[in-house]
Amino acid sequence: MQRPVVRLVVLNFNGGALVRRCVAHLEALDWPRDRLDLVVVDNASTDGSDREVEAEFPAVRVLRSPANRGFPANNLAMSDLEGVEYVGLVNNDAFVEPAWLAELVRELEADPGLGAACPKILLASRFVDLTIATTSWRAPGDGRDLGVRLSGIEVDGVDVFARCGFPEGCYGPEHGVGPEATFRWTAGRAVVRVPVEPSAPAPSSLSVRLAAVSPTTALLSAGAEDAKAEVGTTPEWVEVAVEADPYDVVNNAGSELVTGGWGADRGFLERDDGQYDEAQDVFAWCGAGVLFRADHLRDVGLFDERFFMYYEDTDLAWRGRAVGWRFRYTPRAVMRHVHAATSVEGSPMFQHYVERNRLVMLMKNAPPDMVRRAIVGFLSATASYAVRDVLRPLVRAHRPRFALVRARLGSFVAFLRLVPSLRADRRQLRGRQVVPDRMITGWAVQR
Repeated sequence: MQRPVVRLVVLNFNGGALVRRCVAHLEALDWPRDRLDLVVVDNASTDGSDREVEAEFPAVRVLRSPANRGFPANNLAMSDLEGVEYVGLVNNDAFVEPAWLAELVRELEADPGLGAACPKILLASRFVDLTIATTSWRAPGDGRDLGVRLSGIEVDGVDVFARCGFPEGCYGPEHGVGPEATFRWTAGRAVVRVPVEPSAPAPSSLSVRLAAVSPTTALLSAGAEDAKAEVGTTPEWVEVAVEADPYDVVNNAGSELVTGGWGADRGFLERDDGQYDEAQDVFAWCGAGVLFRADHLRDVGLFDERFFMYYEDTDLAWRGRAVGWRFRYTPRAVMRHVHAATSVEGSPMFQHYVERNRLVMLMKNAPPDMVRRAIVGFLSATASYAVRDVLRPLVRAHRPRFALVRARLGSFVAFLRLVPSLRADRRQLRGRQVVPDRMITGWAVQR
């Protein structure tokens, strides 16, 4: 039996070596090449990666957008679906396993009510845990229990500090000088996830750079016996033996609707211990990797270009659910993803679009009371930040901090500018809706 024709779309913006790795893995899929249409949509890259893809992969079509249109630029490759049965999206910073496509197609072929199937998305690296334990102290006026300053981690001589995870006992990044240009305080006990390449064996040791306010002793372990390190006031490297098997960390196992109207990655940053190894229906999917039924897109439409980035996938999924489509998480389809490689999570750009687009998505799709609660909640939170960061410091004759309040107000004003067109869309979408609101919002989970 002949396999269906599948189009796979890679959205690229200055992807460099990452996009070439992505395309190489797609060309190695366990799928007949004459039934696979590979397309790279280039979002006005300036690093030459679009030309590099053309030179290295002559069978891949490159479509160029004259300007950076954000994630909805994927629409350039999805507007004409003549002769295509399934359409997949793969981020340029992701790479798939050979059976990825076959598993997703199998899921969609088995159930015509599915509009999309989504894979298990793992973080690109595997990890080993580094534990740091020391006597903690409390800085006057700080309130935190502080241990030591962590400013560097190397694996086989390669600096991996920026790619580490900090799931327990580590505070946010701070900035200093010299070797501590970027550092994190630990608490009395901290766990750091140290990345290793997924195809490489576990390293035999790793190097950690530590310093303290006053000389102290720290115990460090990466699966072996604790190594005792004398930590001084200047940053010094400590060697730690590794005797732990690397493990995977989940990026996305389908997407959730969170109470209040937020979208979230199911399983985000959890250690993959098999807890997401069962296929099941999910509220939505992650745009970093998904396979659509072409008929679903013909019915529901494509990405809303007003979003630019974030929540455009939740918006499209909500629109699909409202007219009766379902979505399925398929754990045997596996891919790896360099999370937030293009837009840095927590950056001002990230915060602006996340805050604005959640309200945009709800205004288009959600029941009226949910929209009202979201708007009131947003304004109430903004007012509380204004009291904390602006009013209270002024009363105490301290310097006010305007950045967060200004950014949130900017997001809200940007949302308000879109409200007239959103109301028109809302009337049209609500007119097509066949699934009761309670069956859609009933998917919401507490976080």
